[in-house]
Amino acid sequence: MISPRAALGFARSLVIYRARPWRIARLAKFYRRFISPGDLAFDIGAHVGNRSLALASAGARVVALEPQSPFSQFLARTMPSAVTVLPLAAGPSEGEARLAVSSLHPTVSSMAQGFGAAMARDPGFRGVAWDSEQAVRATTLDALIARFGHPAFVKIDVEGFEADVLAGLSSPVRTIAFEALPAAPEVTRACVERLSSLGDYRFNLVSGERLAFALPEWGDGAAVLAAASDAARSGDVYARLAHES
Repeated sequence: MISPRAALGFARSLVIYRARPWRIARLAKFYRRFISPGDLAFDIGAHVGNRSLALASAGARVVALEPQSPFSQFLARTMPSAVTVLPLAAGPSEGEARLAVSSLHPTVSSMAQGFGAAMARDPGFRGVAWDSEQAVRATTLDALIARFGHPAFVKIDVEGFEADVLAGLSSPVRTIAFEALPAAPEVTRACVERLSSLGDYRFNLVSGERLAFALPEWGDGAAVLAAASDAARSGDVYARLAHES
């Protein structure tokens, strides 16, 4: 049994991310720019599975990671056969970890140290409280690659823990998308630097849920960091190997 507060947060996430299937269809169309039928994709921080469903609709075989209960159980019951659900987090190493949970706003639950204090300066997080913890198991992107194969696309949305996830990756992936939060520019910079150390990447930015790139051309790390610093809302940085752009 989950608490009434957690049940309300679960219902809130379903309404926001799963009650409008046309958004998933639009996202699938967007993802077809980056994946072909049969490609492997990792969804790190799957939450209620809207991105996993979009990737699967675009033709990908998906490995979806979601450590938070009850979301991992929900995904295990509802995802199509093209999606493999693992009740795991991803990070720099394998082992036990702690997830700070926001019962009413579970989409912003995080493994990042000090995440709540850092987000206090962001108006978008006003009224959010991290009121409990869950013990979770963590794996790495390298371990996932060893088990499932090399993905064509990796999506990472883990509320300030994105650079830690990328620390567990030692080889370039064709396309990676990670969340960029205006209140955590140091995380965005660390992600760009990590990816640039792994391969010759070009970057672009999607603001909010617009599914349109902010930059007219894919650029270097400095260009996307400048665009992200000017953004008024959270978004996703897309990194694509230069020979794929």
